[in-house]
Amino acid sequence: MDNIENSNVDWRGKEYAFYSHKRCEAFPCHEIADLDDFNCLFCYCPLYALGRGCGGKYEYLPSGVKNCTSCTVPHERESYGYITSRFRDIVRFMNAYE
Repeated sequence: MDNIENSNVDWRGKEYAFYSHKRCEAFPCHEIADLDDFNCLFCYCPLYALGRGCGGKYEYLPSGVKNCTSCTVPHERESYGYITSRFRDIVRFMNAYE
């Protein structure tokens, strides 16, 4: 997550950058040290589409499926800036297939 410090910091402390759904049937879906900082905003990580370039902790299964079970990037309170800074990368990646 090397872009996290270089991303726009105006989001820090804003309500729209964090959402925790502790009543969700799957909560917590990943192990994280402090459940009060567990961010559910990016429940389905938009960086998944970047494949190996997502910046998270993943592995590819023998079937070819990307397994993000060990990744906590989308669920960390401080990841909002990093994830939103990668939206242009997602658009470029998707445009390559159109």
